[in-house]
Amino acid sequence: MSAEDRTIVSRFTMEVATALGAAAIGALVIYGANEHSIGWGDAGPEPGYVPFWLGLIIVVASLAVLVQTLVQRVGAGETFITREQGKRVAAFAVPVALFVPVSLFLGLYVATAIYLLATTTLQGRFPLVKAIPIAIGAPVVMFILFERWFQTPLLKGPLEAALGLY
Repeated sequence: MSAEDRTIVSRFTMEVATALGAAAIGALVIYGANEHSIGWGDAGPEPGYVPFWLGLIIVVASLAVLVQTLVQRVGAGETFITREQGKRVAAFAVPVALFVPVSLFLGLYVATAIYLLATTTLQGRFPLVKAIPIAIGAPVVMFILFERWFQTPLLKGPLEAALGLY
């Protein structure tokens, strides 16, 4: 087995992590539902009634999956993701994850330009002569489409004030 084919995450680990993650989401739903009344009032169910029961169903189902996984050792020894697959996922996921905070600080249009320039040159191996027009053209088209045609302002960050936009 080559280094690239080695398992970095097993199916068993992902089964357990997914069950715990889903249970945590269900618990958050229950917690949020408890901010409202979860009982049955004179006019019918209170605002937290349905979310509470849905959250409880999610938690119970998740715990059942967790118990089944642990008892039956579901996916034990099976590969969920290899090192090579992990690299490919990271090459996609890391730039997308960085896009969000960059959008918050610099605005959506600048973040889109940076993202497209980085991904086309680093991952797509485009020459700069092709990557730069893509990186500039896409945000310009987005601006015309959303800001002008649809009249829906998007997050512009500090460029908003500098360029006198809205």
